[in-house]
Amino acid sequence: MVKPGDFPKDFIWGASTASYQIEGAHDEDGRAPSIWDAFCREPGRIDNGDTGDVACDHYHRYRDDVGLMRQLGLDAYRFSFSWSRVLPEGKGQPNEAGLDFYDRLTDSLLESGIAPWACLYHWDLPLALHEAGKGWTSREIAPLFADYATLMADRLGDRITHWATFNEPNVFAMFGYKMGIHAPGIRDYDLYRDMVHGVNLAHGSAIQALRDALPASAQLGVVPNMQPCLPRHDTDPDHLAAARLDAWWNRAFADPMILGKYDPIVSAALGDRIRPGDEKLINQKLDWFGLNHYSPLYATADDGPAGYRWANPPEDSEITLMGWNASPEGFRDILIETAERYGLPIFVTENGVADLAEPDAQGRVKDDVRIDFIDRYLAALLEARAAGADVRGYFVWSMLDNFEWAKGYTTRFGVTHVDFETLKRTPKDSFKWLAKLTGKHG
Repeated sequence: MVKPGDFPKDFIWGASTASYQIEGAHDEDGRAPSIWDAFCREPGRIDNGDTGDVACDHYHRYRDDVGLMRQLGLDAYRFSFSWSRVLPEGKGQPNEAGLDFYDRLTDSLLESGIAPWACLYHWDLPLALHEAGKGWTSREIAPLFADYATLMADRLGDRITHWATFNEPNVFAMFGYKMGIHAPGIRDYDLYRDMVHGVNLAHGSAIQALRDALPASAQLGVVPNMQPCLPRHDTDPDHLAAARLDAWWNRAFADPMILGKYDPIVSAALGDRIRPGDEKLINQKLDWFGLNHYSPLYATADDGPAGYRWANPPEDSEITLMGWNASPEGFRDILIETAERYGLPIFVTENGVADLAEPDAQGRVKDDVRIDFIDRYLAALLEARAAGADVRGYFVWSMLDNFEWAKGYTTRFGVTHVDFETLKRTPKDSFKWLAKLTGKHG
């Protein structure tokens, strides 16, 4: 097993969450609905008809949760703001009660010696913008997102040094606008392409706004989900399909954001959506790369406009509860590839595994599957570092069991068990194991 001494002294240990997945208080203190509030109310969208209305009730229990983070020995905590909590219409008059919540959370973290890492967007677009046609498929979203970034920077920039624009833009683009399995539930290849470019424009505009509003010492980044894209069969058509999936999944956002140019496959598909000056706007200086990773992806040839479709992992794969295949070597490889391609310091901002572990008669939550998974992936991270990848930290997904999007509450990713009836928190065995690894528990 990996040991504390295997990691440099300045290695950052963290945990990540997302606003809609944990906050609850969906209609309190001026918060307005997001696209996920609406999506959850469409029959058949979410397992068991679950919603994030209460989730972990972090909005009311954040002090207890920060206490758990201190007990875990975290250096940093990555969370997201709820856009519709601070700007109920997505623009216009700010909601002071919503801003106050993030003031209190930030101050509580700092009082506990934990650095807050803020993400502007983790999938919960204000419903008002979507319904007004000013969502991600519109170029009009870019200045609105920049205004939102300025609001949060002006409010919290004196206390938060690490900022990210988007969490997993590739995921909410493909799942929400091409496949329709996440909010807002759209399945339209044209709108998907509009949306990819709209998000990229919003990123560039927001980074400009953050640079203007924050101290020069601020560290700005973005958090894509990076996964090796592999052919399901060793055939020329499947190799081409994997290259196409790789372009859309791994390159469609990171390439223009960091390298200043769309991948040729994506560029050809976007066509005249890319106007003169767009790529220059998107390509703003970044200080760090947040890499989320869970498993490789597999592709096979398809006659549709994208030229690929997703495929199941090989039959002999180690499959997790989510249906994903565990592959520490794939994690190592994507860390090395990302470091070489983009040349930025990398922080692993999400990694983990789902299970169904519940407290036993003594109240202990034995989640050996999670300990084994994280241990093997951390060993792969060390291999990537040894190969030259500048990987400076690891944020486990997740601090708490939470609302797992379309899966609702049917799977658990947390190192802390949450009883969704009583909301009682119970640190799992993985929590205690990770606390020993951070070397700062207690």
